[in-house]
Amino acid sequence: MSERTQASPTGLDWSAYETVAGGMGFGPEGFDMFGGPAVAPVAGGGLGQALALCVGKRVCQQPGPEVMCPSFRASGDPAHSTEGRALALRVALATEAADPAALLDPALARQMAECVACKGCKRECPNGVDMALLKVEYLARRQALTGVPLRSWLLAGTPRWLHHYRPLLRGAVALRNRLPWLAWLGERLFGISARVALPVPAARPFVPAPPVPGVRGTVLLLVDTFSRHYEPDIPQAAQRVLEAAGYRVELARPAPEAPEPERPLCCGRSWLAAGMVAEARQEARRMLAGLAPALAQGWPVVGLEPSCVLALRDDYRSLGLGPEGAALAGRVFMFEEFLARALDEGLQLPLRPLATDQAWLHGHCHQKAFGLMPATRRVLAQIPGLVVHGVESSCCGMAGSFGLEAEHAERSAAMAEAALWPALRQAPPRAAVVADGFSCRHQIRRGTDRAPRHVAQYLRDALISHDS
Repeated sequence: MSERTQASPTGLDWSAYETVAGGMGFGPEGFDMFGGPAVAPVAGGGLGQALALCVGKRVCQQPGPEVMCPSFRASGDPAHSTEGRALALRVALATEAADPAALLDPALARQMAECVACKGCKRECPNGVDMALLKVEYLARRQALTGVPLRSWLLAGTPRWLHHYRPLLRGAVALRNRLPWLAWLGERLFGISARVALPVPAARPFVPAPPVPGVRGTVLLLVDTFSRHYEPDIPQAAQRVLEAAGYRVELARPAPEAPEPERPLCCGRSWLAAGMVAEARQEARRMLAGLAPALAQGWPVVGLEPSCVLALRDDYRSLGLGPEGAALAGRVFMFEEFLARALDEGLQLPLRPLATDQAWLHGHCHQKAFGLMPATRRVLAQIPGLVVHGVESSCCGMAGSFGLEAEHAERSAAMAEAALWPALRQAPPRAAVVADGFSCRHQIRRGTDRAPRHVAQYLRDALISHDS
């Protein structure tokens, strides 16, 4: 097999891995660290090197408060760990040229489907194996042979459907959630679990307030698809807090010459997670074009959804976007990460106590994987009298669309029951529940009676000038 080190219509750009020492995953005398016959690395460059980073230390199969590896912890099966997937994928890709059907192996498909793309392995594995990205490559190559499954196509296209068919989609989802027979029909037709309520779009999407002058400069607020259409109070709260901090807030918009210039910007995460790399790359290029004027003026980009922000900072490096994509990483910040940096520079937010003095904080997997939780804690600590308790848990189990899929709904619930749901059920009734991830909030509502909110909403409510 000739590996594509540059981005192609179906695969990712693995060239960043080409400088990694080759053959790291292979032991002496023809046996690898898994105890079986050594499998040759995938031929040629970065993808083989990315797979060879797994050297069988099996940190992914150890208990603890870390993120990695949610599916192994829920199943107890080493095949559903980062190590198990790395070996199986390496075998399949090593034989792909001689036998393209190796990528269609049902056992491999089950292993890869159980990966929730938490990115925990990229941080917690001693060698930084990025199984989430490897899963994207696997899906892209497999779907080049089989086509994109209908469910994947439907869920990946959510940003487009919400823009073009929002009223119809809102009514259909609300009706499906009310009528069990309709939910079961949806499961039969599309494989979307009838046991899990789907999030319903808000009555109206986010509409920004007119910008006001700021003494600390201008920031570009990047409103993701799900905040815009499902929880518009979050970007409203973020705009209000940033203005109270002294910033002029502009909204990120598509470039006039971009495809679908009337459709809001999207990071492309839903397409990337489905292995639809060409579509994700198109969205990423729309994003880069839309952000370019602000970046040229030196404005920081502030986002609200962890998976969206970290797609720009991490996954865009693998989409073959050139130096513009790589340069974006240092210019995009999570909302509370940006505020924490401003606190270092002397920012003092005018905050008062909330109605509660206790908060339970659940971190999105990507926040944990990229070390962003200290910033969240620090910003929440600015609210007078608020005591923040971190929920020691792995993945919540929703993981984008994972928890909506009929074959994964039970595993999704098991992941949440491992720590997250019990911790929140035991929290005081009046305690605040903080969760930045849209999927995390959905999962918390699914299994508890709590009402989780984004950190921006709690900060907005604590502003002295805010009318509660």
